Amino acid sequence: MNVVDRMQHLNRELTEAAEEIRYLLGREYPKSSAVRFVSDHHRLKGTQRFILSRNVLAPAIAASRRSKRLACTDMQDRDIAIDGYNVLITLESFLKNEDMWVGDDGFIRDTRGVFSNHINDSETYAAVDLLVDMMVSSSIRSVTILLDSQMSKSGELAALLRQKIEEVHIKGHVLTSRTVDNELKRVSADSVVATADGIIIDALEHVVDIPACVIKGKKDKKYIYSLRPDNGP
Repeated sequence: MNVVDRMQHLNRELTEAAEEIRYLLGREYPKSSAVRFVSDHHRLKGTQRFILSRNVLAPAIAASRRSKRLACTDMQDRDIAIDGYNVLITLESFLKNEDMWVGDDGFIRDTRGVFSNHINDSETYAAVDLLVDMMVSSSIRSVTILLDSQMSKSGELAALLRQKIEEVHIKGHVLTSRTVDNELKRVSADSVVATADGIIIDALEHVVDIPACVIKGKKDKKYIYSLRPDNGP
């Protein structure tokens, strides 16, 4: 089986499993139990289980999150709060041509599962440039970028981001924090938060998917997959 045939087979497996998990979630089965039960039945590997866990949702939750997702053009003249590592790591995955998935809620997520072991590298710096370019082209009013302080060299990354937004004359702040999720949940209702973290999305009114905005303008999207036929970045 060649690489293309193998990917098509894996995608069919995941799509079938996603349909079954979605059915169970719609009937209020606990998510962890539904994913484990269906994954065991299909004998899925750890990475496949991770993809399903991150992207398959109960229909009501998916619909709620979709209703909060703003268009890329809605960032104009708005105050933006950015879940820094959540956005940058997804952009890194895109630059590395790694697999990414459009979840049931329409948000793009990577499959790396990177957190405390993240390392700043050339793709990190390229992702920063993509992020800053998106903010400039969107004509935002101001930005607050929050980085998890427990991440390795988060202070260095914060300094780079401060330098970059100053160079393009964007008003804003770059901060490190041990409670990024809680701080984003408490932002002003007039602000727009950029994240694909479902728990944060559930607590907010307005959310934007910056990686999707960046990728939308790119021609090469061959590494972006969906578990639903109606999904797209």
